[in-house]
Amino acid sequence: MEIPGYIRQLYRPIQPTVKQSATNVTYAEFLPDESLQPFIYCYWQLKTQQPLNEVFTYRVVADGCIDIFFEPGHPEEHFVMGFCKQYTEFALDNTFNYVGIRFLPTMFPQLFNINAATLSNQASPLDAVVPATADFIRNRFHAQQSITEMKAILDKYFLDCLSNLKFNADARLYNAMALILENAGVVDVETGLDTGISPRQLRRLFEFYIGDTAKTFSKVVRFQNILRAKPSSQSLRQNKLFFDAGYYDQAHFIKEFKNFYGVTPSKAFGR
Repeated sequence: MEIPGYIRQLYRPIQPTVKQSATNVTYAEFLPDESLQPFIYCYWQLKTQQPLNEVFTYRVVADGCIDIFFEPGHPEEHFVMGFCKQYTEFALDNTFNYVGIRFLPTMFPQLFNINAATLSNQASPLDAVVPATADFIRNRFHAQQSITEMKAILDKYFLDCLSNLKFNADARLYNAMALILENAGVVDVETGLDTGISPRQLRRLFEFYIGDTAKTFSKVVRFQNILRAKPSSQSLRQNKLFFDAGYYDQAHFIKEFKNFYGVTPSKAFGR
């Protein structure tokens, strides 16, 4: 298997559409250059169309990815968001224009040789993690640029990064990931991830390249699979989707979903 491309084929993480102030806040995703797509899932932009009447709370659901995000023209607003095992909320000002780069699982550590576990469950200043990238963003972006202009600049930068990449295609890690992704996260990590190494070694690989354990990553993949299915509240009750997705009862399903999303399934799907 071609490892980077294989991950994208099997996993398409999503973030729910902005709902709190839909007429004044927009969220959009943009594909990077085709050569980057096995590594970068998307670029994204979250911005206000006009000043809001109050502080905006933006909720990010668990998606198994690492993001760089920044606000053009504001040098202090450059961050890396690591792998998160629960939802995260950001209190934003009444005007903002954030641009982000969402890396597919394992790809941020591959590109920058950064231990993903050091970034998990927090937003870290980009200067402290990848100072060269922070300098690049600080010097090349400003608030008046269109997303098309910013995309072109980002494409060139990451294509240059890719040209110097020595990809660590550890088959033990990526075979385990393939099993998790192919089974939509419904896998017994104790018995179903036999890829030729000890559980301790596998845990070390997942923590470095993902940011958490194979078990936690599997849970996030399972959650994302349910998000993509967009079940109705009625089907959640009648079709027992939680059993099919590997949950042992409805209470377990609701608790885990709320941990990853921030609200119950019925509220998230709104029907």
